[in-house]
Order: sequence, then C-alpha cells, then structure tokens
Amino acid sequence: MPWGLKRFHQFGQTHVVTFSCYHRRSSFIAASAKRIFENALERVRRSFGLCIYGYVVMPDHVHLLMSEPQRGTLAEALKSLKQGVSRRLIGDAEHFWQKRYYDFNIRSDEQFVEKLGYIHRNPVRHGLCDRPEDWEWSSFMQYATGCEGRVEIECEWMARKRERAAGKLSPARELPRSSQNRA
Repeated sequence: MPWGLKRFHQFGQTHVVTFSCYHRRSSFIAASAKRIFENALERVRRSFGLCIYGYVVMPDHVHLLMSEPQRGTLAEALKSLKQGVSRRLIGDAEHFWQKRYYDFNIRSDEQFVEKLGYIHRNPVRHGLCDRPEDWEWSSFMQYATGCEGRVEIECEWMARKRERAAGKLSPARELPRSSQNRA
C-alpha cells in the first residue's frame, strides 16, 4: 500500500489494486507463468471469500478490481496471492514482487466502469495486442461472452448462471433489463 494514504477497509468495499514485479522485471512473459498467477488468484478468491470483478496479468504488473475479503484482510489476501505465485515460480517470495501495492477505493458506479475499462484496455495501451479480446490473460472475455474463465468473475452473467443452477432464476429475470421494459 502507498505510504501516507488513508485507506478504508470494510466488507463491501471495492478496490482497484495494482502490484508490480520486482524492479518491474517482465516475469509474466511465459503463458505458464500467467496461468500460475490465475490459478493462485482463484485459490485466494475462494480462501478469502473475495469477489473478483476484473483483472489483467501484464508482463511486469497486475491489476485487480476486487472486493474486500470476507475472511481476513486485504493485505493478508494479497500477501497470500503474491507468496503463492512467487514460491511456485521461483521459490523465493522476497524477490519476485515489489514489497508494496497500490490500492484505490471505488466510490461510485462510474469509477467502477472506468477502472474496469482501464484494466481491460491495459494490454492495448502497452502494445501487447490490438484489442482487449486478443489478450487471454484478463477478465475481458468473460464480460464479452458470459463464459467462465480460469478465475471466477463476479458479474451479472455469472450471477444469473449461479441462480439458474440453483433453480432460483425466473425466465423474466433472464432477459436484459432493456428487453424487460419493452415487453
């Protein structure tokens, strides 16, 4: 977390978190390294009761849009994530990641949409691909298609899918809101 900034950590709060590899090394070039990160993120999501709303794995840093954990603290969840990844990749948790991370509290729907777009467009801005859908290592395609990915993303499609599976979704609720208004 940045020095000197006051942070609000309480259940229900949404955060944009960014953390970088040690000395901004490009440690996530190989697909296998990015997959290790995604697997670790999914494990931490389940262990700490996180809602992951969006993410992108870049060659030298990561952006997450996530909830405050239901179990433990944000710092504990991020420590677990970073240690799990670094131990799996190099066996040394000390020198894979920068020690601190950037944490920004989301305070409005507009900020949420803005930050999610920023996360998904990050590979394009860095010249890694031409379109967000061309970068495999983000949550973009889950939003675009509604299909599941390697990390469970908390979005409207996934919520409806869980409700359908539990038998709690009525046919009217399956329609997009704009379609319901026209009926």
